[in-house]
Amino acid sequence: MQDERLPRAPIRLPGELIDWLTRPFLRFMRIEAGAGAMLLLAAMAALVLSNSPLAQSFDRFWATPMGVRLGPIELVRSFKGWINDALMTLFFFLVALELKRELVLGELRKPRVAALSIAGALGGMLVPASLYLLLLSGRPSAAGWGTVMATDTAFVSGCLALLGTRIPKRLRVFMLSLAIVDDIGAVLVVAIGYSHAINWQALALAALGLVAIRALAWAGLRSLPLYFAIGAAVWVAVDASGVHATITGVILGLMTPARPWVSADRLYAILRQVVAHPAADRGSGPTRDRQTVLLAEIAARETLSPVERLELGLHPWVAFVIMPLFALANAGLVLSRQHLGGPITWAVFAGFALGKPVGVFTFSWIAVRLGIATRPPDLDWRMLAGGGLLAGIGFTMAMFIANLAFRESELASAKLGIFLASGCAGLAGLAVLWRSKKPPARAN
Repeated sequence: MQDERLPRAPIRLPGELIDWLTRPFLRFMRIEAGAGAMLLLAAMAALVLSNSPLAQSFDRFWATPMGVRLGPIELVRSFKGWINDALMTLFFFLVALELKRELVLGELRKPRVAALSIAGALGGMLVPASLYLLLLSGRPSAAGWGTVMATDTAFVSGCLALLGTRIPKRLRVFMLSLAIVDDIGAVLVVAIGYSHAINWQALALAALGLVAIRALAWAGLRSLPLYFAIGAAVWVAVDASGVHATITGVILGLMTPARPWVSADRLYAILRQVVAHPAADRGSGPTRDRQTVLLAEIAARETLSPVERLELGLHPWVAFVIMPLFALANAGLVLSRQHLGGPITWAVFAGFALGKPVGVFTFSWIAVRLGIATRPPDLDWRMLAGGGLLAGIGFTMAMFIANLAFRESELASAKLGIFLASGCAGLAGLAVLWRSKKPPARAN
């Protein structure tokens, strides 16, 4: 016999008028293609504005200086600089959180499964960079080799979402893992290859901040605002050291705990205590009932690991605010015939459109043949080839590194190569994957 005290239907939180506005937006955010669509719209808007009568005002807006000066301490950048250095640190922090979650809780916790994505990512970095260097050997613009290394996670996710059930879940996991790994690789390249003269004192202060974060975590402190404050101080120290400050996001993300503090069994035991308390015990003071409810609130929050909570909180802001802002600030390009056909344009194009698929497929094949990695049965080589083509979409990280690697006079040619390669790689990858597997037939 059913207990009369138990609810017959699931109980939800009280409804509010604002739900009529937020629910459609939240549904949109759950669609994987949403972030890619926002990024594409922002990039197209930047292109249009850069070739309109508002072009000079558009450029001046992003060049507006912003920051603080406190005596000898000066922290001033252009608006574009703050987006590229500070906000993109949050992007890399989120990427590192996703990698940590996959390594500890997801598919990448299995070494041979992880090896397939890691091998593909290594091939997708080394082969394009080598091809780029081969094509521009002996030229000053060869320093831009890092531009062709990283895959754009948002655009690739959007393309995979368009394919729906035609592709297996394993391909999505492979591509997401590959994109995360080569994003991490690309930011390490930025930190090592595109940093300035090192200030070791500032770097030591940053290391001290990281030690403090580790010590606080070991002591059991769980205040996220405090960790963010110390993380911001570490960012300032790394920025002053000459190492590119975005590496801070990667380090802090990988340091974030991926295990929950409260187990599910303990949470349910606490919730049973809440149900057991009589309503008559309620009051305005520190009653047993109120204390148990507060305990349940903490337990419910801490059942999710810090990695999961931060990922859930940051993902909408990164996907729908930071990345579109980055595209608006960096995707501007004055379309001109002088950029078309230049060596930088075609070297970038070849690196992404040719080097990426060859590198991803070849290194994945070698890893499987050597027994280092395992290939799931539902992920055939044709799908891996299509995934390798999609890996040639390199918008966000490519723009990020191009701004560091190229002179102003060369940047437009590099951007054009990125646009052309990303468009061709996306269309070619979609075409191959669309033909790789027919959707299941409907039952009569």
